[in-house]
Amino acid sequence: MERESFLKITRLIDEVEKVVLGKRKVVQLTIAALLAGGHVLLEDVPGVGKTVMVKAIAKAVHGDFSRIQFTPDLLPSDILGVSVFDSRTNQFDFRKGPIFTSILLADEINRTSPRTQAALLEAMSEGAVTIDGETYPLSDHFFVMATQNPIDYEGTYPLPEAQLDRFLFKLAIGYPTAKDELQLMKNNPRTAEAIRQVIDFSELTELKQQVDEVYIDEVVAEYALDLVHKSRTHEGIELGISPRGSIAFVRGAKAYALTEGRTFVTPRDLQMILPAVFSHRVLLKSLRVANKTLPEILEEIIEEVPVPVRSK
Repeated sequence: MERESFLKITRLIDEVEKVVLGKRKVVQLTIAALLAGGHVLLEDVPGVGKTVMVKAIAKAVHGDFSRIQFTPDLLPSDILGVSVFDSRTNQFDFRKGPIFTSILLADEINRTSPRTQAALLEAMSEGAVTIDGETYPLSDHFFVMATQNPIDYEGTYPLPEAQLDRFLFKLAIGYPTAKDELQLMKNNPRTAEAIRQVIDFSELTELKQQVDEVYIDEVVAEYALDLVHKSRTHEGIELGISPRGSIAFVRGAKAYALTEGRTFVTPRDLQMILPAVFSHRVLLKSLRVANKTLPEILEEIIEEVPVPVRSK
């Protein structure tokens, strides 16, 4: 990878981190998901900067941005668009919905009905919308960041495992450190308006193409597969990672390696992204059987699978 490409990615991460103080690793993983062509599910409490981070990314890459507030009465047509009859032409005209954008914030996705959730997730998977037999392609850089509150489940519709699989990473921003929060309290928090453009879409396309070129050695790929297989045999896990999840695992590792300035994947890359890839794809057995929390089980998977050693 050219040094210039790494500098572009670093500038992008630095720029977004201006509005999400002290959360560089979360920002880096989010940018990695963008470069991998994936989507991100942010599960976190309100007020920690989810919305401002999405807006900052959109502005930093000079992309158009839409936000949808998911509510119980939201319909698929409110997201995708609708065909309206024009009496002047005696034809139906398609009016695009907010999903026709580059960066989409799906706020509180678990507050809308399964039918509406499915409409969004299908568009995420297919990269296109089909209305009345007509197919409309979405942006080449279509990127969804969906949020949900992990503590307020009243009146919500949890996403099924099959639909959660559409997200490359599941992340949490978390509360800021005392030092960062004090800085926020003393100064006016920066908004996305303070963000400047650091790359354009042509540069973003080039960076995405470079993800495809990142090399993964056969031994490292086998290590990734061993981690996946461990998720299927762990005594505390009911449902392990699917083949689609294993493909996402390697794709995410390639993008993460690129954000680290490398053109090859290391076992450490796989370990770093494993919680973000696995946490929403595995189904735990009951707490009585598992006797461990999800983070503890994921840490066990990393510890119990031998790391490949380079032969001399």
